Amino acid sequence: MDSQSFHQDSNKEIAEVLRSSIEIEEDLMRTYLITAERVHEDAELKERLENFAEGNAKRTKQLIDELKKDK
Repeated sequence: MDSQSFHQDSNKEIAEVLRSSIEIEEDLMRTYLITAERVHEDAELKERLENFAEGNAKRTKQLIDELKKDK
């Protein structure tokens, strides 16, 4: 395997990891938001869950940006 083939294979693996990570972050974001909507008696917990979801949204965007850079 030459250096260029290795680099291409490595980029494909990285892209796959990024795509998989995007799916995980999006699933977590949805879970946090759904759970936050179900919380009625604890405003602090509801806010923390919403903050977790916001963090996942930011990470998802960063992962998507990284994936776009590689193209």
